Amino acid sequence: MATGNETGDVTGTRDKDYNLIWYVEACLNNALRLETYIQDAERDKDTEVADLFRKAQADSRKGAEMGKDLLRARLSGG
Repeated sequence: MATGNETGDVTGTRDKDYNLIWYVEACLNNALRLETYIQDAERDKDTEVADLFRKAQADSRKGAEMGKDLLRARLSGG
């Protein structure tokens, strides 16, 4: 039975690598979701909210890129 202390025995992926993969996926999903929110704000002509969501989307993309770079280095042994 899996516990809160799973270290890769069940998933085949060490927690820290799994967590990094999750982080990248969450950032990318957030960027996609924010695109819908930006379109909603633009449709309502609310530039203040649209700008906020664009900034958040850019931050999510940046986080995803940083996570991918780190993951790439870790998985290649770097």
